[in-house]
Amino acid sequence: EIADIAHGLARVARWNGQTSGAHIFSVAQHTLLVEAVMRAHNPRIDDRLRLAALLHDAPEYVIGDMISPFKAVLGGDYKVVELRLLAAIHIRFGLPAQLSPNITAQIKYADRGAAYLEATMLAGFSEAEARRLFGRDPGLPERVRDDYLTPWSAAKAEKRFLARFNALQA
Repeated sequence: EIADIAHGLARVARWNGQTSGAHIFSVAQHTLLVEAVMRAHNPRIDDRLRLAALLHDAPEYVIGDMISPFKAVLGGDYKVVELRLLAAIHIRFGLPAQLSPNITAQIKYADRGAAYLEATMLAGFSEAEARRLFGRDPGLPERVRDDYLTPWSAAKAEKRFLARFNALQA
């Protein structure tokens, strides 16, 4: 259920919890940031595709968030489990089990843009280091960037995730 996903993602820390702020920067908040980046770059994109962006890390409510280098060490087995969970979540909420390569690329672009912002604003990366690892700053308006990059309490992240999910489902 979406309430279970929201609850879990709001309590899973991005960056292994190594971020600034009074609260962890949760995967729920990250997915909202990714969807905001995608929306900013594709203002006319369909709500179903925005929903796919919001749910792109939904399997992490079960398996947690692991940093990319560790995922690489685990190899293909981790990716198989992650993709099976994502397919099940997509089907549950009316999305195709597998997205088209074009949509997957758009979500990945937004995900990397969000990671750039998180790295530079929360995780202590220099801009040069973040550019090398994640690409460029996605150029969100300052008020949007500041809102999404101030770590929220778990309760606030859960509530905002559910509100955005419900808005996209409407």
